[in-house]
Amino acid sequence: MNKIYKSKIQKGLQNNFQRQVLDKFVSSYKPARDKAFQDINLAELRQQIAAIKDLAIENLESLFAEFKKSAEQKGAKVYFAKDAQDAQNIILNIAKENKVKLIVKSKSMTSEEIDLNHFLGSYGFDVVETDLGEWIIQLRQEGPSHMVMPAIHLSRAQVADLFSKEFNVPIKPDSIDEMVKLARVKLRQKLITAQMGITGANFALAETGSIGIIENEGNARAVTTLPPIHVVLVGLDKLLFSLEDALTILKGLTKNATAQVISSYVSWISGSVECLSAANKQKQLHIIFLDNGRLNLSKDSIFKEVLRCVRCGGCANVCPIYKTIGGHAYGHVYIGAIGLILTYFYHEVPYLKDLIQNCLNCYACKDICIANIDLPKLILKLRSKKENKNITSKFVNILKNRKLFHFLLKTAIYLQKPVKEDSDYIRHLPLALINPNEFRKIPALAEKPFRDVFIKRRVKSPKLKIALFAGCLQDFVYPKHLQNAVDFLSRHDIEVDFPLEQGCCGLPAYIMGEEDVAREVAVHNINAFDWNKYDYIITLCASCASHMKNNYPLLLNNKKLNFCQKLIYFSTFIHAHILLSASEHSQSLAYHAPCHLCRGLDKGHLDALAVLEKKGAKIVNYGAEEVCCGFGGSYSFKFPEISKEIVSDKIDKILAKKQKLIVTDCPGCILQLKGFAEKKGLTLEVKHVVEMLEG
Repeated sequence: MNKIYKSKIQKGLQNNFQRQVLDKFVSSYKPARDKAFQDINLAELRQQIAAIKDLAIENLESLFAEFKKSAEQKGAKVYFAKDAQDAQNIILNIAKENKVKLIVKSKSMTSEEIDLNHFLGSYGFDVVETDLGEWIIQLRQEGPSHMVMPAIHLSRAQVADLFSKEFNVPIKPDSIDEMVKLARVKLRQKLITAQMGITGANFALAETGSIGIIENEGNARAVTTLPPIHVVLVGLDKLLFSLEDALTILKGLTKNATAQVISSYVSWISGSVECLSAANKQKQLHIIFLDNGRLNLSKDSIFKEVLRCVRCGGCANVCPIYKTIGGHAYGHVYIGAIGLILTYFYHEVPYLKDLIQNCLNCYACKDICIANIDLPKLILKLRSKKENKNITSKFVNILKNRKLFHFLLKTAIYLQKPVKEDSDYIRHLPLALINPNEFRKIPALAEKPFRDVFIKRRVKSPKLKIALFAGCLQDFVYPKHLQNAVDFLSRHDIEVDFPLEQGCCGLPAYIMGEEDVAREVAVHNINAFDWNKYDYIITLCASCASHMKNNYPLLLNNKKLNFCQKLIYFSTFIHAHILLSASEHSQSLAYHAPCHLCRGLDKGHLDALAVLEKKGAKIVNYGAEEVCCGFGGSYSFKFPEISKEIVSDKIDKILAKKQKLIVTDCPGCILQLKGFAEKKGLTLEVKHVVEMLEG
């Protein structure tokens, strides 16, 4: 891993206050957001916003021309900046021509994108941020840690200490009113005397040449009103056709960002207006549209989708990685899942390859995005680019040869004996993996894989005939899960078959960006199943099910595959087709919803919960049921320090509810949760749903 990026991660992990604040925010955000959207058809709104943005993306150049014509008819000057340097120089020339000394700014991620403050400062201009959070981080000489809440990582004590040293006045750590009063006094002085104000914009309306600005503090309105010169720096991707489009997006933007129904201030500015402080009593309005790669992106059949982003920060709000290490380690200028992608296209950083690998593929960002951007898919597409391949991804080529892959696994069963514990765990990992991957125990391979012990049971007059897809972990590590499933299904007059030619589902290759390998594996597995013989194809691995159901059609050019149409996850099948009787002894348990079940399979975890409840289980809410466990396949080996903290946080929340049993639907999650509990010596059982159906 790049040393700079490793240092960023370590710094984020060591910031305990930041982690506590982000955990509290993330825990409260989702319920508050759900409440804000309770009277809105959210799925429909997301589709509308995506459609509005897609149409605008297809017409950026014509929208710019229309905006320029409309705005200049109203006295504004409109510029096109092809890159960061171009935008910087345009603003520099405006400032020099008008003999500007003091510049006030409102929060603008686009200005952060081009490092505007540092650039103007190098020419001797006094540039002051007026958003409270932005002003604080400017005084600390650091970037924002969130697109909407730039100083969320700081404590009031840190801010009090900063103000005390910066302004040589004693500030009590808990005196928020005192700090706000000081900020108000200092910033008002700047706002009143500044010769230029710089803002961003949330919307640029081609029809009227107007810009729209959303904020909560009123400082942006002051920046646009008080100085005689107003400069707007806005990305081309903010162009829209009309006010109606902007108002539709506004219905979702603030709710998704901070769970507010609407922000405190929404300002619409059209043209140059009267300004008594200006030399000719008329305000100068300069609107600069930044390209910086946006036009090229708009023509990319895959990545143009990223230009839908409305900068709400929702993808960070639900990201377990962001919650664990913070924004300064999980992006560059733009943070969260969207930040991984935008950094690739907008900035050159030495740790880019590591950055785009730092994603769990948990789908939380896709699930929350108000513009319906498939962020996990785009991150995987970045990994598939030739320049982003790494050495480890080449090893997945072995998945193409099912016989060789399984031969190596069976060989490993014998080779592991010297390091295998009596408790079916590996005593220690190879030296290269020991530290820091030692946060959990790794299960040993089973003495015999499921494929070697499966015996087809003939069922007299079967109600249904199904084929079982095993997946690697359950075939070679947890064969008991599959045997339990066969026993259970057979008792309910369902005939089970197990095609022996099946192999790995291909998800490891897909996640590493090796799409060609994943495609070959998909074809192999589809050919291994004679789908005509079965009513359903069932798997007990949520990750396998989600990958095969969602990605096989994409890998094979969006074909409607009979294999995928017959594929169904185990708990969903049980809930739909088997009448369960409650157990005599109810059990209290915590349920962990695998990411690829609750988000990858359209809330499939609700079927699992229904099955558990039918069996009489008492399911205890601990507030993080749908949060990733931190496994993510190879992720936990690439970023073990982050993985460790994510699983530790989840188990701490479960133990706080005095639960001793965790039930889930994914063997990968079991490996992570059970391995961590074993390493810590916790009296905590971790079971698959199928294990709750015995008897």
